[in-house]
Amino acid sequence: MSFLADFRSGTRDTAPVVLGIIPFGLVAGAAAVEAGLTGGQALGLSVIVFAGASQLAAIDLLGDGAPLAVVVGTVLVINLRMVMYSASIAPHIARARRRWKALGAYLLTDQAYALSLAKFRNSETAGIGYYLGTAAPLWVCWQLCTVLGVVVGARVPPWLPLDFALPLVFLALLVPAVEDGATGMAALVGGTLTTVAVGLPYELALPVGAVAGVVAGVATDAVLGGEPA
Repeated sequence: MSFLADFRSGTRDTAPVVLGIIPFGLVAGAAAVEAGLTGGQALGLSVIVFAGASQLAAIDLLGDGAPLAVVVGTVLVINLRMVMYSASIAPHIARARRRWKALGAYLLTDQAYALSLAKFRNSETAGIGYYLGTAAPLWVCWQLCTVLGVVVGARVPPWLPLDFALPLVFLALLVPAVEDGATGMAALVGGTLTTVAVGLPYELALPVGAVAGVVAGVATDAVLGGEPA
């Protein structure tokens, strides 16, 4: 299958997923405005980070006045899973040119990874074209929704508690991710410790909870006899 045919196939498969990320993109843009970022800063954050959960976490920390080092560290911890994602799909796109691999690394998301891996497992011909076909529409939709969220957020009356949308989004991301004992333990330990640690200097509650959740999940997986995913 040609690159363009692969790309079109990936775009078709990702269409339903694109609809699902629209509200998250809108909240990301609106929450950035609520946190005190300018429109340019919000869009820059969206383009550079391009990762829903870590982007929302960064906005939350920036809004609370956390040091930049804490914000960057938190984003890196949350995005560690991307290292495993990339290693998982690397054999399937090994023949692609380096520039396409570099673009694919930037566009990597949970949704693009899941769709591509399922395709790669069932097709010997699918490659980098299919992956980019799933990833590119997600990037375009996220950026457009961020811009729209910034515009809408700037016009929200001050009395409307826009910042309340942020924890709701995190809950919406969390619930589907709890699939077994390991992920449940990670959510329980991470959430509990983050709540207990509120008040730590430099807004360290979130990164401390994130690291603790990852460790708890891996440890639980090992105790249960599974292979850390």
